[in-house]
Amino acid sequence: MEGILVSDLLAFSAAFVAASTLTPAARDLAFKVGLLDHPGPRKVHGAPMPLLGGLAVYLATVFAIAVFVQDAEWSQMLGIFVASTVALVVGTLDDRGMLHHQVKLMMAMPFAAVILIATDMHSEVFHCITAVPVFGFPGAWLDFALSFVWFVGIIAAFSILDHMDGLCAGVAAIVAAFSVSFAAVGGQLLVGTLAAAILGASLGFLRFNAKPARIFLGDGGAMLLGLVSATLGIKLRFSELAPTVSWMLPVLILAVPIFDTTLVTVSRIRRGLVPFASPGKDHTAHRLVALGLSHRQAVTAMYGVGIAGGLLAWLVALVGPAAGLPVCTGVGLAGLCAIVWLERAPFERQGAAPTNV
Repeated sequence: MEGILVSDLLAFSAAFVAASTLTPAARDLAFKVGLLDHPGPRKVHGAPMPLLGGLAVYLATVFAIAVFVQDAEWSQMLGIFVASTVALVVGTLDDRGMLHHQVKLMMAMPFAAVILIATDMHSEVFHCITAVPVFGFPGAWLDFALSFVWFVGIIAAFSILDHMDGLCAGVAAIVAAFSVSFAAVGGQLLVGTLAAAILGASLGFLRFNAKPARIFLGDGGAMLLGLVSATLGIKLRFSELAPTVSWMLPVLILAVPIFDTTLVTVSRIRRGLVPFASPGKDHTAHRLVALGLSHRQAVTAMYGVGIAGGLLAWLVALVGPAAGLPVCTGVGLAGLCAIVWLERAPFERQGAAPTNV
């Protein structure tokens, strides 16, 4: 474990320094090429904001991995690299207004998911639970289907989570931090290096993105963080836990984006809106602000939920099945109550609009 921790620390440090250096350069480049998010009725900023933060996070992560991953192990990183590049490029083109807003959801996210699955990034829940086909489908195929939904869902969740200064990058850093801890204990060198790299890159970028932000991730950056976070959730292995319990850990670690997307989806469907095509200030953090919190307090509260989810994941990992059902039931009931409470709280309602969420 000591060797793994040293490797993780080096990857983290390299990515942090690289992101801290590259983010100001990306900010200058965004102003030069005009890739800016202009103020508007749905915006919380009053001046044009550069949208190339995702490029700095991407380059910093790739740099750290390139330095600290052995050549023989790069084949396992290739799928992540290609899929991440697709996410960044498509998201950036979307920010530029060069693509229809549904291209990223209907084409880019599924394509990235297929790339990851084709390069052996998939769950093993059904395969490990039963060798008997379920509803006529072999366990492996059900794992492929589950992985596809997971990848697309988490990428989409991060895409719409990037709506307040420091929120998306901070949540991604929390996910990565807990992933590093699980990977280190489980002896997963490659997973730990990837998690440490994205942790360093996210924190290096967060220095410039925390309120008051000087640069935004852009949709390319948000999709990138979602893709890597989803990959970490899939690749983490918990050998001491049965598959009937181990699936809970990634869900708990990613509790914030999962909850926020669920809230927005349920709320918009109830109001007759299309969930991913009806932008508005109806996300969890927006509603917390409407309840009286400042933007900084709302983001901090979301961080707290993310940390709590990670700690509950560790509780399940340490205690095992005895904690799995109670934790899963408690989190589910708490999430349901939170959705009911936030739906009844005041928030800015919106109509459908064919623009980015």
